[in-house]
Amino acid sequence: MASTPNFWQRIGLQDWFLTNETTEKAKANALTPDTVYSYIVGKFRESIKQLSFADRVVFYHEFIISFNPDDYKEFIADKQGIFGLIVQETVEKFYEILKEYRDAGKTVKPSGSKWVFRLVSHPDYARGDKGFIGKLLPDNNEPLKEQNLRVTFIPRQTGIAQTFDVSQDVLKGFNYYSEGYFEIPYEDNLQAAEEEKKASAKPPKDSLAKLETIIPDQQFAGKKVEYLMKDDEIIVSGSEETREDSNIFTIPSDWVNAPHLQIKYNRSDGKFYLASFGEMTTLNEVKLERSDINSPKWVELPVNSRMLLNGIIGLNLFKA
Repeated sequence: MASTPNFWQRIGLQDWFLTNETTEKAKANALTPDTVYSYIVGKFRESIKQLSFADRVVFYHEFIISFNPDDYKEFIADKQGIFGLIVQETVEKFYEILKEYRDAGKTVKPSGSKWVFRLVSHPDYARGDKGFIGKLLPDNNEPLKEQNLRVTFIPRQTGIAQTFDVSQDVLKGFNYYSEGYFEIPYEDNLQAAEEEKKASAKPPKDSLAKLETIIPDQQFAGKKVEYLMKDDEIIVSGSEETREDSNIFTIPSDWVNAPHLQIKYNRSDGKFYLASFGEMTTLNEVKLERSDINSPKWVELPVNSRMLLNGIIGLNLFKA
């Protein structure tokens, strides 16, 4: 009975990329957040060089970063939510790069309305291997079209990047992870981005603070949600929340517990405090201890802090 060809055999690169007995014994380099960040930014720069023409700057909007399954597990272990933080910094860097082109007089126009990031694994990837697939237009879950993709792959043995065309069908062999999928809306006005960012951090004078989040759930397509904190104490809750009180900030996402957070403003010291009831909450990359709803454990919530709920939903606090 004939064996089923693996991924690299199907695309004709079996002898180039699969490991042998010698290389299997070699110790793979551990993935780090900086490795992943630098890899994506590097591929973004390459896409500009490969796709741009005349004075028009063209670049990928979707990034599929692939690893060996064991490498992926080790990378995520004890670092829940780290990919979301990497994505945020990566997009900031993208805008910085694009602004440089616009300041140089180039035409910078997007081919899509959002950025999409997918962290995936494939069983035929050896330890230490990593691959990249870029797309001009993010995949909207439409049927696969009959066209090839440009794939860049770096085998551990050589460390030399190889680029080739593959059929869309080969993507069916990849494993996708819910915690490895992010959508972020594209902000078109690059020149005013920093001014807008500063302005958005200043809520109206009659409020104590503003909470701001971008929902990655597909049905909202990265929609930004804002909430003005006018009460001294508020509850941050998820889509299962049924109450509609003014002191309840409901984030319409299943990734947020109901309730998930309680935030209060202490007028005596002028500081904000936070208690977490959700499955997981990080405050400025530090994991918080989960509280009982009847016995909140308060921690100081500094101004301009970033919270990450269940490793997916980013939440920012801006003081008035």
